[in-house]
Amino acid sequence: MASDAGSRGGTGAGTARVVVQRGLFFEELEPGTVYDHRPGRTLTEADNVLFSTLTMNPQALHLDAAYSAEQPFGQRLVNSMLTLAVMVGQSVGQVTQGTLVAQLGLTDVAFPHPLFHGDTLYSQTRVAGKRLSGSRPGQGIVTLEHTGRNQDGTVVATFTRTALMWTGDGYAVRR
Repeated sequence: MASDAGSRGGTGAGTARVVVQRGLFFEELEPGTVYDHRPGRTLTEADNVLFSTLTMNPQALHLDAAYSAEQPFGQRLVNSMLTLAVMVGQSVGQVTQGTLVAQLGLTDVAFPHPLFHGDTLYSQTRVAGKRLSGSRPGQGIVTLEHTGRNQDGTVVATFTRTALMWTGDGYAVRR
């Protein structure tokens, strides 16, 4: 299927309307709006081990059950970089699918409580601010605040993300 961020199709007989899922264009993102992302993602031992080894992170707190059992949390911890990656991924369908130009940065990253194997991660994104780009016509810079919670509602991660987003007109012109 084409990577069209809008919808296309006809209303004639025998022609189905085709809608391509997309995120939101710059002008659709309103500061203060909060998006709850569902479904949640239950993180498994396999997820954690695979992510840690794929990213060449041999931290014993992620991989060694015997070692981790003797540490303050008493069990292995889900790799915090996996937590961030899942949180960004959970936001894509609602916020940035097909409307993101580039991720510009992450700041203010915090992990106030660990995730463990079997925990379910739920996340939300708050639009904190936005401005049109001064150097890239048809694009704008959006500040997004992400919060991740486990199945009990405990905050496990927070961070701020800056993203370069298409405006609707900018996207249409580039096509």
